[in-house]
Amino acid sequence: MSPATDGRPKRIGRHAVRAAGSPGAVIPPTPSTIDLHTHTLRSDGVLTPAELVTAAAEAGVRTLAITDHDTLAGYRELVAAAAVPTELELIPGVEINALVTRDLGLWEGELHILGFGMDPHDDAFEAALAAQRGERRTRFTRTVALLREIDLPIDDQVVDLVPDDGDALGRPTIARALVAAGFAESVEDAFDRIIGHGKPGYVRRGGLGPDAAIAAIRDAGGVPVLAHFREAPSRLDILRELIDAGLAGLEVHYRSFDAATTEAVGAVAADLGLLATGGTDYHGDLGPYAEAHAGLWVPPAAGDALRVAMTGAAAAAAAAAAAAGS
Repeated sequence: MSPATDGRPKRIGRHAVRAAGSPGAVIPPTPSTIDLHTHTLRSDGVLTPAELVTAAAEAGVRTLAITDHDTLAGYRELVAAAAVPTELELIPGVEINALVTRDLGLWEGELHILGFGMDPHDDAFEAALAAQRGERRTRFTRTVALLREIDLPIDDQVVDLVPDDGDALGRPTIARALVAAGFAESVEDAFDRIIGHGKPGYVRRGGLGPDAAIAAIRDAGGVPVLAHFREAPSRLDILRELIDAGLAGLEVHYRSFDAATTEAVGAVAADLGLLATGGTDYHGDLGPYAEAHAGLWVPPAAGDALRVAMTGAAAAAAAAAAAAGS
């Protein structure tokens, strides 16, 4: 059984790959050496952390951030095993899907906050992420139950899914189970018809709001950046509120942005004094990493600026901790 469409226009998925040479596509002047937005199977990607860093290094990336949702487990795993390719700089990263309680007309009522350079041993930050992962597991369980109620059971597909305590369950995992069960043709199809916002299998998440997510990242010595916010030129009100809360950057060089969107979002970042970051947001459902990387361009200056910002953020967090302890 498949739910009928509701007649609304199909929303283009954030992770859709814009084909090289398509109208308006960003044309990388050279292969990008920077990717600051990627995911592994420690959250909702398909590659292990080791597989991802190997693929990125082979594609020419020299500065990489694994930004799994609500976990630093992939980063810790690679560092502990000394499994980072020698030619690759690996930055601690995270993505927090922050809930907006006011009606701001945002898709799914969320803003996604990336964090870079947090202390991976910060106990308070890990506690905040652990709470987020708990909310994710609750949503996951409720979604499986709801799908069963609407005659789209995926119990057999998820029965062996027992994540590590450091892993973060996400809806792409549900979508892959729907594909495996024959209820959807692809992950995008599963979101479009079944588990996306407003669809019959949608369950709202719980967790941190944007201000709390930004504060948690900053308190851990990290740099908070707003991810894939193509609405930036028309929602300066939201950006100014987030800047007041401590936002430091805006994702400008996002793989699925066309050239016009990249230029417009970049202009906003420059006007507001925000860092401009960028990345593939690679998950793996739409092809190998090399294909995603081929359409990415993040200027080297973006990596330089982020390094400076991370140094300053770490120093500020250390000073605040020292002052609190005195």
